[in-house]
Parts: sequence; structure tokens; C-alpha cells
Amino acid sequence: DPEASEQMNDILAQVATNTETSKNVGNAILYQTVLTIMDIDAESGLRVLAINILGRFLLNSDKNIRYVALNTLLRTVHIDKPAVQRHRNTIIECLSDMDITIKKRAMELLFALVNETNVRSVIGELVTFLSNSAPPELKAQLTSTIILLSDKHAPTKRWYMDTVLKVLIHGGHYVRDDVVNSVTQSISESPEMYAFIVQRLFLALRDDIAQQPLVQVAAWAIGEYGELLVAGPCDIGEPVEVTETEVVDTLEHIVTGSVCSKVSKYYTLNALMKLSTRFKTESERIQKVIGYFTINTNVELQQRSVEYRTIFKQYDGMRAALLERMPVNASPEKQQPEKTETLLDNAPAAQPIVQAKEETQQDSLLNLIGGLVGETPAPQPAPPTNTAANNDLLMDLLGLDSGPEPVPSIPPVTAVNKQGLLVVFNLSHEGDKLKVVAESRNNTTTPITNYVFQAAVPRSIQIALSAASSSTIAPNGTVHQEMLINNPTKATLKMRVKIAYASGGVPAPEIVETVASFPVSY
Repeated sequence: DPEASEQMNDILAQVATNTETSKNVGNAILYQTVLTIMDIDAESGLRVLAINILGRFLLNSDKNIRYVALNTLLRTVHIDKPAVQRHRNTIIECLSDMDITIKKRAMELLFALVNETNVRSVIGELVTFLSNSAPPELKAQLTSTIILLSDKHAPTKRWYMDTVLKVLIHGGHYVRDDVVNSVTQSISESPEMYAFIVQRLFLALRDDIAQQPLVQVAAWAIGEYGELLVAGPCDIGEPVEVTETEVVDTLEHIVTGSVCSKVSKYYTLNALMKLSTRFKTESERIQKVIGYFTINTNVELQQRSVEYRTIFKQYDGMRAALLERMPVNASPEKQQPEKTETLLDNAPAAQPIVQAKEETQQDSLLNLIGGLVGETPAPQPAPPTNTAANNDLLMDLLGLDSGPEPVPSIPPVTAVNKQGLLVVFNLSHEGDKLKVVAESRNNTTTPITNYVFQAAVPRSIQIALSAASSSTIAPNGTVHQEMLINNPTKATLKMRVKIAYASGGVPAPEIVETVASFPVSY
């Protein structure tokens, strides 16, 4: 209510400026004042004052106060990002805190602050954090998000590749497989950088083969652009002189040694095969190295070796054409590291309906995840079915008219409309139960990932929540999730929903809403 907000502005400003902070009670009052300012339609100056209070909290010696400040800034950064940017240096200092929870919140807040203007400095600080003091529990998320944000805001291609190389070196085995795929995709889309990239990767590989993601990216690049590696100095960077023998020596050491993983050896064997057409003087030696694995106990290595030897012996005239460079294939949307939905999409499909918890385990209608009753966590997304389309096709084949789609007779209910996310409940009858299809629409320009929708109802009502159609919502895209509600006593239907997701790889503030606008008959 703008009128009520205007009336509160002066009172909140007085409380924020006159409250003594020498004791915890004063800090508690200020904290609640900040939350109120952020929840109402406050003036911009008052919001800046609230964020400055949180900035002072970051300098407090009490770890709990610092954590609360970081957590609140993370929840409100989307409201006034420039005001939060003024406290960036203080947030960076929190990365050095001994408490892992403070490190994590500071890291996530810095993710949200990265833009084209500060990308060099902030990503530089995050890379330093990765190499010096990042706990192992944070490294997977840290490496993935650094790559994502660097790709999105990179000032130059060379800066991006330098950053990628540092992440591969310092991230070690914490770098996820999807990051490797994303980096190779980015390399293939940068023809002008091929020589520089392959030379930098080879030098890093020669110094350290213990970092498996680095080995995999380097082996892929050497296999594709190995001739540029030995062609002499490139136009970018320091001159590098490498011979064909040195390259093959390094790859042979990887594929025959015991340091590297099986996946790294697969990449390396492929690279050697490709180099057989690029390094003419080493072709015979490469053939011998590949032949060594025809009796290997690893079935994948053995199969590749046998197939490659068959190409040498029976299809040698076609070998050069078969092993040409992969064509540049720019993806319409950049691959995003730290995409949990990639893992979810490949996970086994969830059961169609998840039964509601037993009534004996239910609490009162007070909270969700602290906890409203009937809470049913969303199962892993299952592939959407297309039963209606199949039925229509069958009717067409039989020469019958399936008729128009039934029009819902119950008006839809708007459940959530916050942070660019619109969730609408489409209601219909299914026997004596109420069927609710939650349609979640992303009205922002940034993809939503890791989308999780949860719902809970009062004790006397049962709810069954089906799998979502996806955990990713593209800009202006939608996902659907069905709920089946049984209300035998015809009690007033209220539902508490909780939504968690990431926007652009950065965790967004959780949304918790109570929906009480269902038709009276339900």
C-alpha cells in the first residue's frame, strides 16, 4: 500500500538513525527496521539507509550479526544493487572469515554483484579465494559459477580464457563435468584464439597432469588444434616453441601412466588419434601407442583402440577426412556450468504421484519448512507426457472429430507474482477431488534453474504433488506441476507454497506465500 508506506517512511527513518547499536537489543531493532523498509514501498534514500545499516553489521565482531547481514543483503540485493555495490570490499573481506557459513554467503552475494563494470576485480577476488582459502565444500559451486559469470560478462576473449585456465588449475577435481563441456564449447566458438588457447593449455598440462578437468580440456584442444601448437609463436601472448615429439611424449605419458583417470585417458586417446593426421612424422608412433590398448582390461579403452586400429589398417585413405576438426557449432544459448538441472534431467523419472505424509506426522497450519502440514516436497522432474496429443492423433486416424478442448469452468488463482515469477493455479474437478495445475512462468530475461516448488495444506486436507515438467524455466517460458487435493470435510482450503530457484546461476531469495483465494466450495 503506497499510502501506508509513505506514512511509515518518516518513522522508520527516525528509528534507523536514532537507535543505539552498542547492545544486541539495538541491533535487533535495527534488523527488524531494515526488513520492514525492504518489504514496503519505501523511498530510495530510505532503502540506501537500510543497506548501509547492513553494511555496518558486516563490520561487527559478532559472527552471528555478520551472517544475518550477509543473508539479508543476499535476499534484498535485487531491490537496490548499486547500494549494495558500495559495500563490495567489506563483503570480499568476509571471504577470509574462518566460519564457512559466512564464506558461503559472501561468495553467493558476490556472485549477485558481478556485472560488466566490475567483472575483472570481483572474479579476480573469487579466483584468489578459490586458490587460497575456499573450503572443499564450496569449490564445485565456486568453479562453476566463476566460469558462468566470466563467460557472460567477459571484457575480452583472452581475459576469459586466462580465467578459465586459472579455474582449471586451482579447482582441481572439484570442477564439474558440465564445466569441461562448457569450456570446450566456448573454445570452439573462438577461432581467432585457437593458437593462443592450445599453447596455454599445453604449457599448463606439461607442468601438472594431476588436475583431471585440465587434462581433459587440454587433450581435447590439442587433438583439435595440435598443428597450431607446433606452428610457431602466435600473435597473442608470449612466444612458445613446441615440437611434435614433445606433444606426443606428453600425451603418451598421460594415457599410459597411472595418475590420470579413465575419462582423461579417453580424451587423450582421441587426441592422439586426431594428431595422427596432423603430425605426419609421429603417425607411426601414435599408431603403436594406440595399439597398446587393444588388450587393455578397460573395455572402453580397448574398444576405442580396436576401432582406431581398424581405421589405420582398412580405411587409411579416409582417415584424414574422418578426423577433421569439429565444426564451429555456436549454441543458441550458452552452456551454463553448475546446472543442477542437467543432472536432474538425466535422473530416473519420479513416480507420477507422491503420497501425502501420514496425518500423524502433520503439524498445525503455521509454516512450511518449519512447517505447514501436508507438506510434500517436489519429486525430481519427470519427462512430460503428451497423452492429449496422442488421443487427438488416434481420433484423426479413425476419421473422428475429437471436439474442442474442454474449457475450465473454475477461474484460475494467482498464487505468486514476485521477482519476475508468476505462478497461476488452474483448477478442475477430478471425481470428488480438486485438481490443481501450477503453471510457473518466468517473466525475466534470465533463465531460472534448480526450480523447486513445494506446497502444504491443513491437517484435515490431503495433497499429492506430482513431478514438475522441468526444473528449468527459460525466459518467458513455463513449467507445469499437478496437485491432487482431497478435502472430505469441505474445510476452508488454504495452501502455503515455498519456491526456491537460481537466476543466472545465483540463488534467488526463497518465496513463501499463503494462498487463500480458492473458491469457497473447496
